[in-house]
Amino acid sequence: MSVTDAEQIDRANASGRTPVVFVHGLWMLASSWDHWLPHFEAAGYAPVALTWPGEPATVAEARERPEAIAGKTVKIVADHLAGLIGTLERRPAVIGHSVGGLLTQILAGRGLSAVSVAIDPAPFRGVLALPLSTMRSLRPVIANPADRKRAKLLTFPQFRYAYANAVSEEEARAIYDRYAVPAPCVVPAQAAMANLNPRTEARADCRTVRRGPLLIISGGKDNAVPWAMANGAYKRQKGNASVTEIVELHGRDHALTLDSRWGEVADTALAFVRRFV
Repeated sequence: MSVTDAEQIDRANASGRTPVVFVHGLWMLASSWDHWLPHFEAAGYAPVALTWPGEPATVAEARERPEAIAGKTVKIVADHLAGLIGTLERRPAVIGHSVGGLLTQILAGRGLSAVSVAIDPAPFRGVLALPLSTMRSLRPVIANPADRKRAKLLTFPQFRYAYANAVSEEEARAIYDRYAVPAPCVVPAQAAMANLNPRTEARADCRTVRRGPLLIISGGKDNAVPWAMANGAYKRQKGNASVTEIVELHGRDHALTLDSRWGEVADTALAFVRRFV
């Protein structure tokens, strides 16, 4: 547990408020949620942005030491987050983006969240859609099997296509410079190949009664996780006895949690969380 994780968890436990746990995805750090935290705190929650195991503290450090996050698989990260959530005194809401959205659904399937929001979630086993734009987005990190044990930073053109294709080039560059870091190549490979591997770690228990309410948010112009993929997750999840909903935010790309209109996404997630906790 990092100092940041421990401090946030202690503060959440001391507050007596319902925690809201934020889970980032690939090419990001926990600090990518910094603008969301005061928004949820002002709404009466105790926000906690958790790190991945071995995650460097700053973007500069992450770029200098990509080996710190290399080799971290879906299960390693999910188990790490589950252990941190287990130290919270109240069952939290969990909000995750991209691979963080996949992890959010895994954690929900373990009964660890009171309510969950998965934003542009990476796919799990059973989500059959694998659009060409997704494969193009992932090609730089999954094309070479030798990269599985490495962590790689997308170039700006690669990031522009996969992450920030619906904003101006100036805004995309600002997002890239401020937030983008190397990510473990094994994780996107696990997600992309989940349906070809019966023992994949990229799987979520969609049926358990412990799952709780779930909202999936999809960016209408997302190249990395297009509507077909987000809707595929919804179709797998909607048979659960708990509430399952999906909403499409038109004209938004994969950077929808970071760009100048992030408040629209935050308010959509907040409204859903408020209905249940």
